[in-house]
Amino acid sequence: MKKPGSTAGLSPSELIDQRIAELGDWRGQTLGRMRQLIKEADPEVVEEWKWMGTPTWSHDGILCTGESYQAKVKLTFAKGASLEDPGQLFNASLDGNVRRAIDIGVGEQVDAEAFKTLVRAAVALNAAVAKAKAKPRRAAS
Repeated sequence: MKKPGSTAGLSPSELIDQRIAELGDWRGQTLGRMRQLIKEADPEVVEEWKWMGTPTWSHDGILCTGESYQAKVKLTFAKGASLEDPGQLFNASLDGNVRRAIDIGVGEQVDAEAFKTLVRAAVALNAAVAKAKAKPRRAAS
C-alpha cells in the first residue's frame, strides 16, 4: 500500500494531477488550464516529471515546463528565444539566449489561441531540429 503523499509508482501525468490538486488555489487552476491548452494544441504531447518535481511537456524534445510559485505560475519554453511571439505572451526571461517564459499572476488570463499557436510553433521547431539531426552526413572526400 502506498503512503499518503507518496509519488512512488505514479506516472508523470498522475504526478502532474497530484501537483495541481495539492496547489488547491488559483495556481492549481491556472496550471490545469495551461496544461489543457497544451494538450489541445498538441494531442501527441508527452507529459514528464523532471528535476525532482517539475511538470514538463515534450514532443521531439522539451516544449515547456510549468512551475508554481507563491505569486505566479511560470511556463518556460525551452527554445523560446527562437520562437515568433505575435501574441506577445513572453513576459519573463527575455534577456536569455535560449529560453523565454510566461509568468501568470493571480487573476491574469493568457490568450488561449495565442498560447496554442506558441505551443504549435515550439512543436514545429523541435520537429525541424530532430529532422535535421536525423539526416545522414555526407562522407568527407
